[in-house]
Amino acid sequence: MKASTTLSALAVLGLTLATPLGKRQDFSTIKYPAGTGENLHEYPPGTGENLHEYPPGTGENLHEYPPGTGENLHEYPPGTGENLPFYPGTSTPNPVFAFTSTYHILATPDQVVNGTTNPVFTGGLPGAQATYDFGINSNLDLICYSIKLTGFRGQYQSPAKTATHVHEAARGRNGPPRLAFPNPMGDGPERLSVGCLQGPFTTGLLVQGQDTGTGFKVAQIEANPSGFFADLHSSLAVPGAVRGQFPG
Repeated sequence: MKASTTLSALAVLGLTLATPLGKRQDFSTIKYPAGTGENLHEYPPGTGENLHEYPPGTGENLHEYPPGTGENLHEYPPGTGENLPFYPGTSTPNPVFAFTSTYHILATPDQVVNGTTNPVFTGGLPGAQATYDFGINSNLDLICYSIKLTGFRGQYQSPAKTATHVHEAARGRNGPPRLAFPNPMGDGPERLSVGCLQGPFTTGLLVQGQDTGTGFKVAQIEANPSGFFADLHSSLAVPGAVRGQFPG
């Protein structure tokens, strides 16, 4: 049996060698069976290096990370995250947001006065209104703010570095700005300014060569809140568009 098989194989080889070269099979024209081959135009479904889309739940360029994962989560999972008001497992507030006092102020045009010796009420900028929410941490000399302004017209105008301030003066009186906040911004009917400031403070306004914020501490507001007011200035109402006194 082995000898017969060998002879048959040799016979086939001999016939192959006897075939003229020009008539031998051209392997360059071979078509690979479906689903195989090096030059496939498309890889079989679920395979290949150049997939337009990775299989569900995988891939480096996922448009969305699977739930509960990912570096750019809009919200941290409950009990985690760097900006928690409280640290996990404790009732100790994050020290940046542990306020020693808070204040809500409604600023209106009718509270605006002009002048220092004999101040007179100006009427401010009719139709304008602002709310100031302040959180103070006097241990850190820190004040956080959320300022909402509506009905504003004209341009912000003030000799200080911004037109949004806290001044030191009692109701119906005028005094220097001690704090200058970024002006509220926005394209809609409501403008917003939100953030925190930490001492040392500057206002950009010099009186006798010294900035009116120099040496000011937010603890001074806590010691005498009714001795301070918040305001905002417009080119249409330079003495003040709106004003509101800190609650005493």
